[in-house]
Amino acid sequence: MEFQNPNSEQSFFKQHRRTIIISSLSILIIGYFIYLISGLPSLTDLENIDPALVTRVYSEDGVLIHELFKFNRVYIPIEKIPPHTIAALLSTEDRRFYSHWGIDIKRIPKVIAVNLISLRFRQGFSTITMQLARNLYFGFQKTLNRKAREIITAIQIERTYSKQEILEMYLNQAYFGLGLYGIQAAAKRYFDKDASELSIEESATLIPILKSPAYYSPINHPDQSFIRRNLVLRNMVVTGDLTQEEYDSLSQIPIQVQEFKEQSKMAPYFTEYVRQSLQVIGDSLGVNIYEDGLNVYTTLNSKIQTAVDSAIYFGLPELQDRVAPKLLNIKKKLQMPDSVFEEKSKVQVAFVVINHENGHIMAMVGGRDFAESKFNRAVQAKRQPGSAFKPFLYTAAIDNGYTTVDKFLNQPVVVMNPDGTRWDPENYEKSFGGPTTIREAVKLSINLVAVRLIQEINPAAVVDYAHKMGINTSLRPFPTLALGSSEVIPIELVSAYGIFANQGVRVEPYAITRIEDRYGNVIYKTPTRRNEILSKATAYLMTNLLESVVNAGTGGRLRWKYGFTKPAAGKTGTTNDFTDAWFVGLTPALTAGVWVGLDDPQLSLGRGESGAIAALPIWAEFINRAYEYLNIADENFKQPADVINLQVCEDSGKLATDYCPKILDEVFNIKYHPTEMCPLHRGPSPNKKKNSVIF
Repeated sequence: MEFQNPNSEQSFFKQHRRTIIISSLSILIIGYFIYLISGLPSLTDLENIDPALVTRVYSEDGVLIHELFKFNRVYIPIEKIPPHTIAALLSTEDRRFYSHWGIDIKRIPKVIAVNLISLRFRQGFSTITMQLARNLYFGFQKTLNRKAREIITAIQIERTYSKQEILEMYLNQAYFGLGLYGIQAAAKRYFDKDASELSIEESATLIPILKSPAYYSPINHPDQSFIRRNLVLRNMVVTGDLTQEEYDSLSQIPIQVQEFKEQSKMAPYFTEYVRQSLQVIGDSLGVNIYEDGLNVYTTLNSKIQTAVDSAIYFGLPELQDRVAPKLLNIKKKLQMPDSVFEEKSKVQVAFVVINHENGHIMAMVGGRDFAESKFNRAVQAKRQPGSAFKPFLYTAAIDNGYTTVDKFLNQPVVVMNPDGTRWDPENYEKSFGGPTTIREAVKLSINLVAVRLIQEINPAAVVDYAHKMGINTSLRPFPTLALGSSEVIPIELVSAYGIFANQGVRVEPYAITRIEDRYGNVIYKTPTRRNEILSKATAYLMTNLLESVVNAGTGGRLRWKYGFTKPAAGKTGTTNDFTDAWFVGLTPALTAGVWVGLDDPQLSLGRGESGAIAALPIWAEFINRAYEYLNIADENFKQPADVINLQVCEDSGKLATDYCPKILDEVFNIKYHPTEMCPLHRGPSPNKKKNSVIF
């Protein structure tokens, strides 16, 4: 039996102690190094640094109207950053930037000494490159592990990028307080200018914010900011970037922060509509609309939007003042609390302007106040159009051979709906008359004529035309449809009217023309969707009929009260109990429509608040401003070759003779014009005087 000497193990350890310790330390160091590098960004990440940037939304005429971001950062190339801005940065943060390789070894002994003497962490030795690594990947937690990873990553960044590229990334990545990232966003926020326009003292004001965004804020702590700015200017003297004379002069200039201008509030309903569209497009393209720094170009015209906003600003309060007292009886009847009544009694508005030639949505308002309600009534609300729906009925008639001089009896009529209900329609003023031409019925919005006509041509045919013209809501094929009993969406109604002005062609309305990535590459274009819906003749005849409305009919206030004299056509709309009021109008340049009403369809604007009284004044204010702001030239609606002008007898609707007492100068589709001479007036009539009425 053998016995092991216990001293042999101790002897072995003594003989190999150094090797064991070194090996153990090596294993620990290697393990720690492996641990460190496991938390480092990959080489691919380092080679593709892609900071989150603001997506900017522009109007058609180049106005920045909205920004989308998680981090308020607008990229600016190093070439556009003033040299004195870079000098201010390097003189204060990293004077040996161009000579080190990511770590400034010469600063380390001094930092260690200062921190040991003070027994706390008073100074750091972070270089610009180390700060960039921290900003990109590691955050601000003060640990040895984070600092070690920061150093390793800084070295890797220096190996991957040039010094100019590092400076560019840093100045676009750094945080400048108030949710601002990058020198461009900071320059805009603090001085209301681009970074390329920063003065020396302004640059020196921004650099201290990098060290302590809260403490050196020129807005919240102007005194500390002033002192620190001058320290930066002094540093620039030390590094030779400023002379003493320049310092003496600049250091006396007070800090002048520009008053903060909030992001444009222009067209909030439109920009939200664009944002929702962008979300869908972004998902299909695989881009992030909040971080990818896109440039989005829209169809909005800032001057047209201003005209809309101004018209609503001046017109809606007056309407509200008229409506509120009329609602008091309802409040008492329903025993409605004051807070509920105040909310429900607010008159709402929807306004859409479309360039009918290309489908551009030129302006949009979806409510009285976006801050109060994000519900976009221009594209989401379904409201009864009243008589504003009648053009679809008359389009169906004109397109199928009816003429503007065809007559229908303007007398009471009883209608049995398909569901068995009885309907007794009335004219707006509860009046009636004799045989009435289509032109007169359109001009004066005579309900009884419209009801008789829809029974003759079939409600289903009207539904078909409305759908073809872009109305996508469900339309009930009842005779009541003649008076707009089925709901429509404002933007669809306005777009459909644009077909008349665009010679029968419907262009799908859209808000985004193109999207560019951060480098200016076009990554998306909205295709223009055009469809010929009506013949040129039908479109022109309908336009001509609607011109009668504003020249001498229910829309006449546009002329005689509001003084708009340019070529225009349009239609008023009023629903039962004055719940909804509309005016949709078109000129050769644009098509626009306004709806006003209360969100609760059980509440009414009140007796007398028709389309002509409640809606048309806002439209009139808009169109006068629009033509003034854009200096739109006079232009007539284009009459196509297959529409002819003829003189006809008002009584017979046939070609006029020299003896007809009242002659109408009318327009006809060449396929359907009258060919017979008036049989009623073959000779002179001593009791009647000849007149000529021109439309």
